Amino acid sequence: MALRKSSDPKPQISQVSPHAAIAGGELVIRGKGFAKAERPRVTIGEVGAPVVIGSDSFIIARVPEGATAGEVVIENGDSTSESWACDIGVPIADSLHPVANPAIDVFGNIYSTFSGSRGQKVPVAVYKVDLNFTMKPFINDLMNATGLAFDAQGMLYISSRYDGMVYQVTPNGNMSVYVEGMGVATGIAFDKEHNLYVGDRSGTIFKISPNRQIFVFATIEPSLAAYHLAFGPDEYLYVSGPTTSSFDSIHRISTQGSVETFYRGLGRPQGLAFDDEGRLYAAASIGGHKGVVRIYPDRRADLFLSGPGIVGLAFTPSRAMVVATTNALYRVDVGIKGLPLF
Repeated sequence: MALRKSSDPKPQISQVSPHAAIAGGELVIRGKGFAKAERPRVTIGEVGAPVVIGSDSFIIARVPEGATAGEVVIENGDSTSESWACDIGVPIADSLHPVANPAIDVFGNIYSTFSGSRGQKVPVAVYKVDLNFTMKPFINDLMNATGLAFDAQGMLYISSRYDGMVYQVTPNGNMSVYVEGMGVATGIAFDKEHNLYVGDRSGTIFKISPNRQIFVFATIEPSLAAYHLAFGPDEYLYVSGPTTSSFDSIHRISTQGSVETFYRGLGRPQGLAFDDEGRLYAAASIGGHKGVVRIYPDRRADLFLSGPGIVGLAFTPSRAMVVATTNALYRVDVGIKGLPLF
């Protein structure tokens, strides 16, 4: 079918969504005058972007590898649109295997895992990516590193879903056992009183006091899988875990241990993080679109960032978002401040 010609020879972009994307994500572009006698051409930062759907007023374009500058431009054969700015993630590390959020220290150094399959011994369990984006081994002798979290003193904590332990690591990489007997230990998070919470995939969430006393904080259905934990500004503990359903929920737990559904309707929700305005970001899909979903305090939700294979995210001190996929890290300069953890 021939494409309808526009009365205006110059393409005009009126909207690009979502707010941000990484390679492999899709941008929805609306406007007019996109196509004349031929298919519109889209460039993102001067790199050609494959057009999934193209018409005179609506385009879906896939972000190509190598696109870093977020200037979206459309050519309709005769003329070119003005550029539209959006945030495109820059790859900063690869050859990783994260299964949860990266962790970021107060200086902006990024820590991520090579978790491996259950029981797999890998040469390096945790890597450190410094401010120059140089990736170096940080922790070697640890099986199935899973969740990462910093305490107020700058010590890194690492859960292992293999041995049910949580390890404490000093800034120079000295590691010791902090607590054991956590079942299939996955998600970890600290509250403002410096208690550590550990999710066990069998359905228990443990609370470990600063003097290492262990309590059962809450019990949830094993199907909810407390794989990812984050505290909100309301002091509730937010919990997610991916299942085979396309209509999963994020739950939250009160300070008394009462569990309730916070948001329902996500596909495979994984890593969680809050910004300083109380908005929750979840690695998930919504309406069939994969990426990072933003959920507002009034429980409205939209796709904030588009991209495949995302398992976690975290905010840097410089207001960027670090996105972890199943094998890489991206930095996206979104200009959003993360919720202070302490």
